[in-house]
Amino acid sequence: MKVALISGITGQDGSYLAELLLEKGYEVHGIKRRASSLNTDRIDHLYQDPHHPNQKLKLHYGDLTDSMNLTRIIEECRPDEIYNLGAMSHVKVSFDTPEYVGNVDGLGTLRILEAVRLLGLEKKTRIYQASTSELYGGIPENKNDNGFYDENSPFYPRSPYGVAKIYAFWITKNYREAYNMFACNGILFNHESPRRGETFVTRKITRATARIALGLQEKFYLGNLEAKRDWGHAKDYVRMMWMILQAEQPEDWVIATGKTTTVREFVRMSFAEVGIELEFKGLGINEKAYIKSCNNLEYQLELGKEILTVDPKYFRPTEVDLLIGDPTKANTNLGWIPEHDLASLVNDMMSSDIKLMKKHQYLKNGGYDTINHFE
Repeated sequence: MKVALISGITGQDGSYLAELLLEKGYEVHGIKRRASSLNTDRIDHLYQDPHHPNQKLKLHYGDLTDSMNLTRIIEECRPDEIYNLGAMSHVKVSFDTPEYVGNVDGLGTLRILEAVRLLGLEKKTRIYQASTSELYGGIPENKNDNGFYDENSPFYPRSPYGVAKIYAFWITKNYREAYNMFACNGILFNHESPRRGETFVTRKITRATARIALGLQEKFYLGNLEAKRDWGHAKDYVRMMWMILQAEQPEDWVIATGKTTTVREFVRMSFAEVGIELEFKGLGINEKAYIKSCNNLEYQLELGKEILTVDPKYFRPTEVDLLIGDPTKANTNLGWIPEHDLASLVNDMMSSDIKLMKKHQYLKNGGYDTINHFE
């Protein structure tokens, strides 16, 4: 039985990857940070009594800032595969906590690589490092001849998050070449799901859409509606993570859909899922969105009602306007083809958040939390 260790297992990617590996028969170990409140809701459905003889998921308290702790966990698990998904991954917040981001996202990767080396596991353990499209910084002249960012495109990070991740990228590549380790970078473009954190723009949009449709919220605020991103489904991306560590040679890979969409269009698509058509007026920081029509009798809102306003505080100090990746290498060399397009992703997220907000509405109206299915 293969053994895998996942840092960041309680996050979006970690939870989907744990599901995938357990389905493939792995014993899965996960690193989670200690917190006074429970933060395991994304993996609770996978976790049984730790004393259960068939329990294949095991959790360890740990932190990417603690090298002794990481070394102890890796020594105990002696994993065949390590997936380093743990990070402070909110780009806007990284401007507020740059030192912390550098310590976790940059040096945290070094601590894992060095632990594997010191423990003499460099021949046994394959390592996946979660890299990011933020490495490219959206610089137009750095795209390839087809207008995409690929494995050979130059980097120009535009945030403390991107800068920390570029250190993690190069230290992974350095350890691969210096110590002949099977260590790979997966340069992931934006990937979303119903498990996306609530402060990330896509989930902020789908939650707000559901709440507004149900009358639980009047309006919401976003930053740059012109920003374009290459959005895929996290389920497809974690499948590619696993495929990267099954390849014959350790390499670096772009994981992307090759298609880009504006934040504005994501908003439009989300409201369309509940039969609401929007009209956008104004330019830049003066842009607003209004209800144009409601085609679903369940979600009837006042026509002309303002539901979205641009707030300059959500703009980044150095804005990245366009990110689009070239998945040709992944498609051709590993046969990775995404199973979800943007429309199915938005449908998945909206279906989940409508169900969640109906539950909130039920509880707000005095109901008891004794039912778990809301359509």
